[in-house]
Amino acid sequence: MRFTFRFRWLPFIAAGIAAIIGISLGQWQMRRATEKEAIEARMAQREAAAPLLLNAGVPGIDEAEYRRAIARGEFARDWPVYLDNRPYQGVAGFYVLMPFRLAGTQQYVLVARGWVRRDAADRTRLAVAPPPAGLTEVTGMVRRHPGHVLQLGRDEPLHPGAIVQNVSVREVAQASKLDIAPIMLEQLNDTHDGLVRDWPRPSIGVERHRGYAFQWYALAATALAFFVVTGLRRERK
Repeated sequence: MRFTFRFRWLPFIAAGIAAIIGISLGQWQMRRATEKEAIEARMAQREAAAPLLLNAGVPGIDEAEYRRAIARGEFARDWPVYLDNRPYQGVAGFYVLMPFRLAGTQQYVLVARGWVRRDAADRTRLAVAPPPAGLTEVTGMVRRHPGHVLQLGRDEPLHPGAIVQNVSVREVAQASKLDIAPIMLEQLNDTHDGLVRDWPRPSIGVERHRGYAFQWYALAATALAFFVVTGLRRERK
């Protein structure tokens, strides 16, 4: 029994497109996995370093990112911002952001105070304990930004108490007219306000990216195999 291959343009083009998409997306997932491995290595190195004292001067973000830091000062209690769509252990909630004025200066640092559960009946009903009054010490990890989630539509203009999907340090500085340094501090110490401070590591999900990459590569291989198999014809006498 002999087989011959019959080349057809339409299946070839369809298989080629599917293979290109699969390989491209697989490569993208592998790059994301490599990036997160590099982040984890950098975090491990910088977490072992002595904490930065922000009152002595705020360093550049490239030098400070993922470093532990200590800040002493007061919260700007009249400028909270709430990041929506930030679930924790499967429960919907917000990240609470607030500027923090460094003692003895007019410079601020944006502090992510923690996570709070969202009211299931009314998302605008926020039961957030106020921050400590007066001089406070905040210990945390320096981050470049509060993170970004998929957003449909546009947020309302930024104002005190705004509920938004995404925001940058620069946008908070512009809206509040405060001199906020271009870094953010994820608070780690307990200030007895009931907020959860179990922050997700930015390096999480390496194995998930590799799993997605395998699926995309498998799709590309399946498309090419399908083109070859459907082109084979058995010769008859």
